[in-house]
Amino acid sequence: MGEQLSDRLLGDWSDIIASEMAEPYFTNLKAFVDEAYASSTVYPAREDIWNAFVYTKFKDVKCVILGQDPYHGPNQAHGLSFSVQDGVRFPPSLRNIFQELHDDIGCPVPTSGNLEAWARQGVLLLNTALTVEAGKAGSHRGQGWEQFTDSIIERLGQREEPLVFILWGNDAKKKQKFIGPQHAVLTSVHPSPLSSHRGFFGSKPFSQVNAKLSEWGQPEIDWCL
Repeated sequence: MGEQLSDRLLGDWSDIIASEMAEPYFTNLKAFVDEAYASSTVYPAREDIWNAFVYTKFKDVKCVILGQDPYHGPNQAHGLSFSVQDGVRFPPSLRNIFQELHDDIGCPVPTSGNLEAWARQGVLLLNTALTVEAGKAGSHRGQGWEQFTDSIIERLGQREEPLVFILWGNDAKKKQKFIGPQHAVLTSVHPSPLSSHRGFFGSKPFSQVNAKLSEWGQPEIDWCL
């Protein structure tokens, strides 16, 4: 699982991730993931597992949008939370995110659900588990991914330069304990259709992120895709 890192992972994540890979839990996680790819269909493709870190350098992170596990349908997941590959129908949560994006700052609803443009502007699109078995939501939880991504969140939460954390849903909100007071934290219910009408719609996360960045003297994010 780590063999793709040396030539693809952006430099300033390397030490952080290498230190986690040296921990005993990661040895077990790697064995589990390698076996899963060998014996079943797993998403995303192996070469896309680390894309959140490939597209967004540690020093460039302005905002974190935390998801759960990757989409478990064909051709959807490509290593960025909530994002799908070009040409793929929008999953319900992403459709609701785009509706709120339109209502919040007036962006036209995109034609593609690929959020790579956000990632390249400093939006770390991080899932708490980075792999999943096809058709089985949550199937790779509890194997070590959460420990890994908690460490990533904690490292970001300790960073001196402030950033904005977007935590949608109860699972994401539990990560607030890793985040230092120098940062801004935006929370709401999850954009899933099961909860979106209970406070996600109207929460205005995109304009709030840009207001914070402006307040800190940082360039705003162009959210329109």
